[in-house]
Amino acid sequence: MADAFEEEADQTVSINEYLEDLEEQELEADLVLGGDEGKECTYSKGYMKRQAIFSCLTCTPDGNAGVCTACSLSCHDGHEILELWTKRNFRCDCGNSKFGEFFCKLDASKDVENTKNSYNHNFKGSYCTCCRPYPDPDVEDQLENLQCCICEDWFHEEHLGLESSDMIPRDENGEPLFEDLICQGCAAICSFLNLYPHSIFAPVQQHTATNSLKNKEVVEDASSTVGSSEELNDGSSSIETPVTEDSPKKDTTGKAAGENVATNTILNQCNQIAGPSTKCVLGLNLLEAPIRLEKSKPMFLSNNWREILCRCPNCTEFYKQKGLAFLLEKEDTIAEYEKMAKQKRAQHEQERSAEMLNKLGHVGKMEVLTGIADLKDEIGNYLASFDPSKPVTSADVHKIFENLAQKRRRMT
Repeated sequence: MADAFEEEADQTVSINEYLEDLEEQELEADLVLGGDEGKECTYSKGYMKRQAIFSCLTCTPDGNAGVCTACSLSCHDGHEILELWTKRNFRCDCGNSKFGEFFCKLDASKDVENTKNSYNHNFKGSYCTCCRPYPDPDVEDQLENLQCCICEDWFHEEHLGLESSDMIPRDENGEPLFEDLICQGCAAICSFLNLYPHSIFAPVQQHTATNSLKNKEVVEDASSTVGSSEELNDGSSSIETPVTEDSPKKDTTGKAAGENVATNTILNQCNQIAGPSTKCVLGLNLLEAPIRLEKSKPMFLSNNWREILCRCPNCTEFYKQKGLAFLLEKEDTIAEYEKMAKQKRAQHEQERSAEMLNKLGHVGKMEVLTGIADLKDEIGNYLASFDPSKPVTSADVHKIFENLAQKRRRMT
């Protein structure tokens, strides 16, 4: 008997814990599927700004093709499928020439090949510079992976090229303080970002780990930012800025005079240029500035950093030539992808509810709507007097429905 009570106690959960767990599951689904219910192949939508993509190793063991959510469920059910999270500017490959005699069940009228699609070793199930699978069967504790917003590969923290994982911007609870990561390999092509105010980079409060040999802990506030211009100038990629009479003078530390004061001014100018402008925020033609491509450090970008990127004709053309035009597209960001996913889910729920009600007569509709309202009121009244820190048991649930039944009997 005691064992039975212990088993029931283990299965109990507090309301807050249940709601948090439910929210996490819904958020994860949003991030992966983007609100796509997987009913239609996305091929007809062309190269989508961002969508969930899967690789079928059963059909394409070389990892040179990707399929949409619907095709992964309908055409490749029972196959060895890799979930790649999301990819940008991708069109569903299912059933094209890469699949041999296999045809797409949802849309057979497809081009032989999607020439604008990009593939990396993720499609073979390999990630990071170490080319290990995820999850890694040889590792008991799976290490956290971070995705580069440029190449879209995933990296283990210890393989980012940092001296310590403490250099990753995080708060005291270990939550990330950055919106995007640019990996070490992509940082060279993105060295132009060092021309912007340092506030474009996520601030790092660098904590040096406890040294068992010295038996002491050193904690220091990093005045610089990972991927900032000062760090990159030391054996890293950089843009050689032409020196003119108008160029800002620098002090002995290498910082432009009045840089801290000017930062907010530059940011305000950037924010005012939300769309195309003939005036360059940087005051430099990136198309003519020589770039040295050398070993660089990863960059951690602050929230909404893309909004301050210059959109003048020269900078816009520079992004296109370097294959970075997507940085100016709001739909490319994960935040926007998640936002659109939530909107799609809400719309789908409303459509399903309306469809269900339309199948009922007037009396049936009123009964359903009244029942939902009564249930909502009863749950609200019960929880108003309930301690949210206490676990919800089966007895509590039975009590809610018992109260509803009593209310129904009184009404009839």
